[in-house]
Amino acid sequence: MTDITIHPTAIVDDGAKIGKGTRVWHWAHICGGAKIGKNCSFGQNTFVGNDVVIGNNVKVQNNVSVYDAVTIEDDVFCGPSMVFTNVYNPRSKIERKSEYLDTLVKKGATLGANCTIVCGVTVGQFAFVGAGAVVNKDIPAYALMIGVPARQIGWMSEYGEQLDLPLEGDAITVCSHTGQRYKLENSICKLHSDH
Repeated sequence: MTDITIHPTAIVDDGAKIGKGTRVWHWAHICGGAKIGKNCSFGQNTFVGNDVVIGNNVKVQNNVSVYDAVTIEDDVFCGPSMVFTNVYNPRSKIERKSEYLDTLVKKGATLGANCTIVCGVTVGQFAFVGAGAVVNKDIPAYALMIGVPARQIGWMSEYGEQLDLPLEGDAITVCSHTGQRYKLENSICKLHSDH
């Protein structure tokens, strides 16, 4: 593991698979079954469980625990102190490890500081979850979500800027930073090509 950076206070259990260029900072703990891609960053006091798959170029900020049954695709940002869960109805006295629900965070999504992702949901690609939001249902691609429980208030570009699109219907707009065109069709947002 000479091509990754592991701070002396971090614990990386034997068996963990970590890609080149990944950095593991102060007081982090990566469990032995974790599969982590290239060029990721794990901030201070982070935890990654055994049954976790993390793609390339993922940033996991300070105080985030990625528990078993969570899959994070490439280019995802997990903001400081955001929370994943893996049991829907936990009780200290009742063993529920066989009841973990799978959570999927798709490519390019942003999970804002202090947000909570309740287990069993899918966060669509390039979706943007605002700080402090509580996500308890699937989120479509490019959706901008805020509040408790999280509700959609708009659409976000891959660059991370709010798009001038209605929540529903059909429309086309352009990201002012990149020139990329986005099309809303049948209330589904996607990149639009003229070809």
